[in-house]
Amino acid sequence: MERLKDKLTRVLVLGLLLSTILTFTQCKKESPVVPGDLTTDDESELVDSQSAVSNTTPIALTLSKITTDEGFAYRVSQNFGTTGDSNSQPTISKLRVFEDGKELGPAHTLHADIRTKGNGRFSHWGSSLIFTASDNSDPRSNGRKYTVTTGGLPNVTPVEPGTPTTPTTPPTAGTATLIGYAAVNGSTTGGKGGSEVTVSSLQALISAVGSSGAKIIYVSGAIKASGINKVYVTSNKSVIGLAGSSIEGVSFMLFGVNNIIFQNLVMKNYVTYSGVQVAESSHHIWVDHCEFSTDRNQGWEYWGKDVSITTQSDYVTLSWNKFHDNNLSVLISAGGAGHEADAGKLHVTLHHNFWYNISEREPLTRWGSVHLFNNYHLNNSGYSIGARTNVNLRTDNDYFSNCPVPISTNQAGETAGTVTGANTNIYVNSGSPKITTPAGNWDPGYEFKSALHAAADVPAVVTKGAGATL
Repeated sequence: MERLKDKLTRVLVLGLLLSTILTFTQCKKESPVVPGDLTTDDESELVDSQSAVSNTTPIALTLSKITTDEGFAYRVSQNFGTTGDSNSQPTISKLRVFEDGKELGPAHTLHADIRTKGNGRFSHWGSSLIFTASDNSDPRSNGRKYTVTTGGLPNVTPVEPGTPTTPTTPPTAGTATLIGYAAVNGSTTGGKGGSEVTVSSLQALISAVGSSGAKIIYVSGAIKASGINKVYVTSNKSVIGLAGSSIEGVSFMLFGVNNIIFQNLVMKNYVTYSGVQVAESSHHIWVDHCEFSTDRNQGWEYWGKDVSITTQSDYVTLSWNKFHDNNLSVLISAGGAGHEADAGKLHVTLHHNFWYNISEREPLTRWGSVHLFNNYHLNNSGYSIGARTNVNLRTDNDYFSNCPVPISTNQAGETAGTVTGANTNIYVNSGSPKITTPAGNWDPGYEFKSALHAAADVPAVVTKGAGATL
């Protein structure tokens, strides 16, 4: 009888132990894993919770589960039946991703490269797939089918890009053509050849643009500051906005520096100082495909200008920018008398820019050699272009609509500048130019006519292409 009792006791104990193990295992499999970079504790749980299964049957990604990540990246969080990569095992995932049956890759890509380079790169990290379309289009709306399998080995070489529907890489200094003075007497290459970094906070931005050496800085997400924030930029930098990014409350200060590119940035509400302030003999600066604006609710003295180019700065191009909803937009030289040192400097080109709902200064110019072509001026309330104090200014095929004073040579008691080419422009529902000096015949000396559009085409061309569209 005692032996029977002992056997029954052992059976009950083993049964309870087995039940506990099964319950614990099921709980671990159902435990959620937070997507993203994992801690060491997260990694050990993840490896236990997902078994590596080889499956050659394609599993379709559900469009409703695809969400935007950053830059070109999209994210899907679901159980793919295989262990995801982690900090300790960065290449363990066997997940393969296909676009209309064509395999994407490289797999196991750094998340920063997925977001800024894209072109089919992906990472199966934890329980999330972070991926890009072959041409960086939106996989939720590009009409293609995305599937995954866990059979075989993932692709680790870049794929041939598909037919692009959006830019195939984030904007860089090479995605737009540099024309004008920033390409004269040298060139403007920004951070080309330097390291690359993506920033998403004000402190990271300040650190990146103020560092030494060449650097390409990508801005991701919304960076918002309040009050006055002067951010100093050192030489040999490219500051490039990724899709959906913006910078609010920041003034970039360029003092005695050179070879700087701002591209694809959305900038707004810069207090007192300009959004981009070029000063103290800075040279070879290119501001391209950016957008500048304020809310206009604080009065003329509160918000800064969009761009200022002063104190012997030189060789600057402003191209394909939007300037809107500000009182004072672009200043070239801070004054007449007392600023004679600006003479012979301030070579500035402004082309294919779009000004609208601006009070004045599109731009205001003094002392320098300033060339405008194919700019669109719409609905300003004061004068558009101011040509004062010894400036040589030329316009080619600009378009003015609803502008009371398209061009003015003398205001506020200053001496008049010289204007070439006013008769090439189109003036619609606008006043006549107020030019008090004889027409000039000045030529900027660089080739631009191959990029020159007819004045009548300017509204359509500029409204389509200006701003952060890269």
